[in-house]
Amino acid sequence: MQNAHPLGRLFLPLLASIVALTPLAIDLYLPAMVVIAEQLNTSLEKVQVSLSSYLAGYALGMLIFGPLADRFSRTLLARFGLLGFAISSALLALCTNIETFNLLRVIQAFTGAAASVVVPGIIRHYYQQDTAKGMSYVSMIMMLAPLLAPSIGAGLMLILHWSAIFWCLTLYAIVVFVFITFADIDVPRFNKDKISARFFFKNYQQVLSNKLCRMDILTSMAASFAFFCFLTSVPFVYLDYFKVSEQLFGILFALNVMALMFGNFLNTRLVPKLGSRRLLYLGLIIGMVTGITLVFESTQQVNVWVFASTIAPLMMSLGIIASNADALILIAFEKHTGTATAVIGTLRFGSGALVGPILALIKPSTALPFACLMLSAVIACCLYQVWQKSGIKKAD
Repeated sequence: MQNAHPLGRLFLPLLASIVALTPLAIDLYLPAMVVIAEQLNTSLEKVQVSLSSYLAGYALGMLIFGPLADRFSRTLLARFGLLGFAISSALLALCTNIETFNLLRVIQAFTGAAASVVVPGIIRHYYQQDTAKGMSYVSMIMMLAPLLAPSIGAGLMLILHWSAIFWCLTLYAIVVFVFITFADIDVPRFNKDKISARFFFKNYQQVLSNKLCRMDILTSMAASFAFFCFLTSVPFVYLDYFKVSEQLFGILFALNVMALMFGNFLNTRLVPKLGSRRLLYLGLIIGMVTGITLVFESTQQVNVWVFASTIAPLMMSLGIIASNADALILIAFEKHTGTATAVIGTLRFGSGALVGPILALIKPSTALPFACLMLSAVIACCLYQVWQKSGIKKAD
């Protein structure tokens, strides 16, 4: 049963704007990396480390702030995170050396995690059994960030200094902070334990010891692995293997991301009728069919548009799988939504970090390794759900 929120239609866009902090912080400055390296008198490789620094800081922030979101006011935690993100973004704009730049990226991500970790629990409270519907709406709105951010960053670079990108992030965080100041996004809290090492251990034990949800957590992780595999591999596949232009690459990439958004849109319509578990199974069927097709196409000489058209429904299926797996996890942990979110987020970025080393080990020369990795992730999701189903039967 869905509860009404005083903000009405502004409620989900506000939550999406909080979650969008991370994709904006990652994608907005990508076009400026070369210029930043030149002006900070360092190598491009050291500037690229700032991306890894951000992911590390975000994962650490999720681990710490997840349990705290179950203990303290989510409104206050979101304000703290937004303010910290704004201050660190402003300091990044004023930065003059790469060491400080990378350190500030860790702080920016760490504080940003404090804001974004509160969102899934809020959605779970207001959407209850239809949590996947709310999560899909937020994901759909939030996906506009990675879709538009590189172009916005490039546009800012054309007319202003690279620091304008971080001033833009500062302004964005302040605007969202102002909205949060006048919007109460608190939900009931069930944990009043004193903050200690035992507090964190107990919360994580509560989530990780749930055998029935463990397979949904692994399903979410495998779907995230496939998504990061797409992000990491698709530049090579389109630009190097198919030899498309940078302009056409942008169009193909946008179409694939839009397919992911469509999967979330489809979710919002079907979840109230079919439920999250059935939709998850539907996503797995679409993923298996398109994954197998993609592997077959990788062994043939197919047109890039045919290949991209197969990736699109595969990305759509990942949107359906991830949204419903995350929703089922959150539904199971009403009293520990912050901790559950931290587990999902940490494993998500952890699985993404595995993609680079795997591809470096394989050294792909065709699109086949990419297709096989995508299919293997979907197969893993299917196996986890089979084990999950057998676990429910044993419990009954």
